[in-house]
Amino acid sequence: MPPSLERPGFDQRMNREEINSLPVWSYPGRIVVVRSPAELVAVLPELGQEKILGFDTETKPNFQKGQNHPPALLQLAGEMAVWIFQLDPLGLPEGLSNILADPEIIKAGVAVDFDLLQLQRLSHFQPEGFAELATVAKESGIKNHGLRGLAAVMLGYRISKGAQRSNWGADSLSEKQLRYAATDAWVGREIYLRFEEMGIIFPELHLGR
Repeated sequence: MPPSLERPGFDQRMNREEINSLPVWSYPGRIVVVRSPAELVAVLPELGQEKILGFDTETKPNFQKGQNHPPALLQLAGEMAVWIFQLDPLGLPEGLSNILADPEIIKAGVAVDFDLLQLQRLSHFQPEGFAELATVAKESGIKNHGLRGLAAVMLGYRISKGAQRSNWGADSLSEKQLRYAATDAWVGREIYLRFEEMGIIFPELHLGR
């Protein structure tokens, strides 16, 4: 049953124990890995037809003081697939940055400002069409603002963080890594759609800064 603003406890913060009691869910659908310009050209027509995308990035963990890696992955989740872009070999080509700059394609996620600043280290672009889910949650009186907490409150399931600190810069990603990365982006899209169903998405939050 979808949550609503009238549901008892909706305005109370869901704690770790409550979240951990929920069933684990991971994205079960089609994942497309893109690591070369030719592969990017092949997926752009399908990707460009999407109107709402879940958005996330993954970065290699910092194991030494002073390390600051650029994003290794960019994940965009559409209606029928999640595209995972390996940025180490691919970079951030114009075709991909154009998606991030398109105000007609909504990109929904959590902490998008930080991710965008990191992506702009790879290529200069003006982000448009971004919806910050944490801001929508705060404006709506929801007490959980992170992706994991919002998945629990809004969708009723728990997403695993088991692969969070794995090597995202590896040439070949494991099935566990792919499912983890795809899930984070897909959940962003699903939360956005749930907010939209509840009538609490605001147009001004669709604009990147």
